[in-house]
Amino acid sequence: MIEVLYFAWVRERIGIPRETVETGAKTVAGLVDELRAREERYAAAFADTSALRVALDQELADFDASLKGVREVAFFPPMTGG
Repeated sequence: MIEVLYFAWVRERIGIPRETVETGAKTVAGLVDELRAREERYAAAFADTSALRVALDQELADFDASLKGVREVAFFPPMTGG
């Protein structure tokens, strides 16, 4: 079980801020594939992963990063300064 958090427009598209997910995915990309397959709102939120960033247990990571031992995955758009 992994706690998945959604921020900004990702949360808006999916409609919830967080959920606990049971997954067999080995990588972040695998988890995204599982989430996309759930229903249209997830497919819309994860349609373009180049527009997303991910953090594993509050550390920035890549989509090919392993989920082994991870307790929390957070998805959010890139931060902008200003």
